[in-house]
Amino acid sequence: MPNRIVLTRIQAALRDAIRADAERVGPFLVRFDAHSDHLFLNYAVPDDDVTVTPAEVEALVTAFRERSRTPRLEYLRPAPLVDGVLAAAGFTVDQLLPMMVVDVLTAPPLPEGLVLEAVTSDADLLAVSVVQNTAFGVGGTAGEEDVARQRGLLRDNGVIVLARLDGEPVGAGAYTAPRHNLSQVAGIAVLPSFRGRGIASAVCADLTARVFDAGCTPFLETEPDDKVTRLYGPLGYRTIGESASITLK
Repeated sequence: MPNRIVLTRIQAALRDAIRADAERVGPFLVRFDAHSDHLFLNYAVPDDDVTVTPAEVEALVTAFRERSRTPRLEYLRPAPLVDGVLAAAGFTVDQLLPMMVVDVLTAPPLPEGLVLEAVTSDADLLAVSVVQNTAFGVGGTAGEEDVARQRGLLRDNGVIVLARLDGEPVGAGAYTAPRHNLSQVAGIAVLPSFRGRGIASAVCADLTARVFDAGCTPFLETEPDDKVTRLYGPLGYRTIGESASITLK
């Protein structure tokens, strides 16, 4: 299947993933987190193939400002119908992240003592949140709000995996509910003191296998760094485009 078609399907899946909790602001679907102003938890996704006007962008910015949130969008490029008007409004690119898919998984050997489990209990979801918050540098101590956020993913038919090394929680990740025969592998995290042991590869491979078992194609986005070739490439992932993250400071 041509990369452009896959990217269009991924964009539709990403939009559908937030639809239940999102608000409509003109040609944008917007997710506002009720508990956190963290950039990655608050963002808008434009509709496909729409010409966005300056007035619609202004209304979007107002919606973010009224909630004390930084105006931010996530979408796949190229998107010429929205890129220009957003740039004219002062939005700048924070990140262009490689978007990757996998056709055949090459799973690595499991590190000795590592156990991977799909989890659902509050205690395990809290452990997942601690790992992810620590790994991603999210401020504050993980608590009930984090567990509630994880439960939202489970209610939406996503899956959350916790990795324990000799019984100690050290890694985590998830995949989103299947949509358009696609599922996003995301939130892969390893505590800093346990990195370099193959745990991230094991978590990603486990999630990828679970998505395939569900009859879907896995995809992910990652930083434009050596993870593309060091972590995901060896598992069989390949780059098909870019995901843009843009904000108005």
